[in-house]
Amino acid sequence: MAIETVGVVGAGQMGNGIAHVFALAGYDVLLNDISEASLNHAIEVIDRNLERQVSRGKIAAEIKAAALARIRTTLSIEEIGQTDLVIEAATENETVKQKIFAAVQPHLKPTTILTSNTSSISITRLASRTDRPEKFMGFHFMNPVPVMQLVELIRGIATDKDTYDALHEVVKRLGKTAASAEDFPAFIVNRILIPMINEAVYTLYEGVGSVKSIDESLKLGANHPMGPLELADFIGLDTCLAIMNVLYDGLADTKYRPCPLLTKYVEAGWLGRKSGRGFYDYRGEVPVPTR
Repeated sequence: MAIETVGVVGAGQMGNGIAHVFALAGYDVLLNDISEASLNHAIEVIDRNLERQVSRGKIAAEIKAAALARIRTTLSIEEIGQTDLVIEAATENETVKQKIFAAVQPHLKPTTILTSNTSSISITRLASRTDRPEKFMGFHFMNPVPVMQLVELIRGIATDKDTYDALHEVVKRLGKTAASAEDFPAFIVNRILIPMINEAVYTLYEGVGSVKSIDESLKLGANHPMGPLELADFIGLDTCLAIMNVLYDGLADTKYRPCPLLTKYVEAGWLGRKSGRGFYDYRGEVPVPTR
C-alpha cells in the first residue's frame, strides 16, 4: 500500500499538527474543515510552528517552504476521498466521527486506508459503520503533534495485516515511534493518564490540596514536567471528561467515575487554555489558579 497523499479531516489543534508532520515528512496533504476561517487559522499555526523549528535550527528555511507548499486546504469532503490515507481528527464525539466517515465513504478509492485520531473510542465500532473495516485503524497522535514522539496504532477486530504494516511504515517515515495497542477503551496512554488526572481533580474536590499544591507536588515529587491539573487544562477539560465517560461506560468499573468537579467545570464552559479558564485562569499575563 503506497501512501503518498494524506487527507486530514479537522483543522483544529490535532489536525493542523498532523498536517504539519506529514508535510514535513514529504507527503502531499489535503486539510479539510467545515470553516474557511478554521483552515486559514490552521495554516497560520503551521507556518508559525515551522518557523519556530527554523529558528531553533531543527529545519532549514527551504525545508519549511517546501513543507508549506505540500499542504492544500479544502471545504470539500469529496476531495478528501481521493487521498491514499484519510485521518479523521475531529472532536472526541463518536456521532460526529461516524458522520464524517459516512460523508467521505462514497468518494473513497478502493485502496484508501481510513483512520481515526480518536483518543478513546472503539475502533472496531467505528470501522463497522464503514465499507472497509479491514482497512480501518486507530492512528492516535499525541498533543502537540510536532513535538511528541509517540503514535498509538490501534487495530480493530477486522483490521488486516497489510493495513497495520502500511501505517507502521508511515510512522517510521514521520520519524516517530509506534506503540501497538489493543482496541479497549482509551487504549494505553489515556487509559493510564486520564484516570490520574481525574484522581488529581478528586484530590482538589475533597480539599486534600489546592490547585497549586497538587501541581507542585507531582512536578517536584514525581518529576512530572507538568502538573496534572495544568495538563488537564492543556488537553481540554471537555476531552478529559469525554475519555473518562468512555472508560466508565466501556469498562463498567466505578474507579473510572468522572469527578463531579470535572463535570462542573465543563458545564461552566471552563475547558482550560482554549476557553481562557479551567483549573487556571489564563486571561491575564500569568495563569492564576481558580481554586
